[in-house]
Amino acid sequence: MAKARKVFTCSNCGANSGKWIGNCPSCNEWNTYQEEVIFKENNSSIGTWNENISTLVKPILLEEITHGSVVRTPSGDLELDRVLGGGIVRGALILLGGQPGIGKSTLLLQLAVRSKDKVLYVSGEESEEQVKMRADRIGVENKNCIIYTETRVHNLLIEAKKLAPNIIIIDSIQTLQIPELDSSPGSITQVRECTNELMKFSKTSQIPIFIIGHINKDGAIAGPKLLEHMVDTVLLFEGDQNYAYRIIRTQKNRFGSTDELAIYEMKPNGLKEVSNPSEILLSQSEELLSGSSVAATMEGRRTILIEIQALVSTAVYGTPQRSVTGYDLRRLHMLLAVLEKRVGFPIGQYDVFLNIAGGIKVVDPATDMAIVCSLISSMQDISIPREYAFAGEVGLSGEIRAIQGIELRIQEAARLGFTKIFIPKSNSKGLPSNRFDIEIVLISKIETLFNILFG
Repeated sequence: MAKARKVFTCSNCGANSGKWIGNCPSCNEWNTYQEEVIFKENNSSIGTWNENISTLVKPILLEEITHGSVVRTPSGDLELDRVLGGGIVRGALILLGGQPGIGKSTLLLQLAVRSKDKVLYVSGEESEEQVKMRADRIGVENKNCIIYTETRVHNLLIEAKKLAPNIIIIDSIQTLQIPELDSSPGSITQVRECTNELMKFSKTSQIPIFIIGHINKDGAIAGPKLLEHMVDTVLLFEGDQNYAYRIIRTQKNRFGSTDELAIYEMKPNGLKEVSNPSEILLSQSEELLSGSSVAATMEGRRTILIEIQALVSTAVYGTPQRSVTGYDLRRLHMLLAVLEKRVGFPIGQYDVFLNIAGGIKVVDPATDMAIVCSLISSMQDISIPREYAFAGEVGLSGEIRAIQGIELRIQEAARLGFTKIFIPKSNSKGLPSNRFDIEIVLISKIETLFNILFG
């Protein structure tokens, strides 16, 4: 029997050390080194499923490679196709991460039972009966969907080679193992080697593989950081379990954009695609209230109108409170300082609470103008007309700076029935005013905005 060798590996960057180190010299992270046990002879025995597989791929000169478009297969889920860049690419390795109970398994099981192709669904966490119960709740049945409860990678790949499915789904990577490795499932060694075997299989067989990955307490995908480098696409499933809406963001995509966004609504029978999120994120109340405004924001090439809610009240205690939901607290502090310096509001004496309605998170700086309007509206107790929309970035000197995608934002506001939209004056160059069925108001400074709305 081969002699075991102990190695300490950084779970963040994958660096190795012969002894445990508190601070990783490679990535400068603390307490990330974990012990691994390595057997040298096992490296040659791993991969019995792919004998002579190296003969399938040969070196080729760069100038001999012909240009060809990437072949994409529609998944049947328009929102999933959006974040994937238009469909599933052959031979792609796709990692889906998210919090427990957020809906990762439900989403991919929906893909399996609604697809018209042969799908191999590998479950290492649930039995066949449990998967069948969730499939019955979804209510759609795919006769070509094969359920396989196996955790050993070699057995899994041998069956996949026999069945030749069009799509493979792994639930989850932390449950898979290679018995030759002397470490438990979910460890750094097992996750890295199992993913490596899946990557070899997907590239040589041209079968796309979806992998479900757990996340740690910090919100990052559990396992070595190398896992995210090995796969072609990394999707993050976000959402608050107190809300019905779930969001998929693309963190990495070798075949498309990383700025796309998919929105779902959790229903008793599964996840429902939300094709028009603006209608569900805007207030349905008929009563006009202060502290509320509508911002035209963008996620990738997708325009969404969201409601910004603010509450400014007198501070009861000595130190005023600052609380945000779905927005960056540091940027709120900047906007409050601009309001106090440029407009003259003594807002430092008040408690400020900011909320992005619907439970989503916004990072678009074009929401600055709407946030400023909500803050002033709440402080002055003057409501903003429901038919007004805002899109503009606020600078430190109080100027309204130009933003990207202004035409798409105006079109979305006009489509939803808004009568007036406030945009930066610097975005007016080359903008056809008679093209849109909405009144466009050009703003250059925050003082001008205040005079128009509240002066």
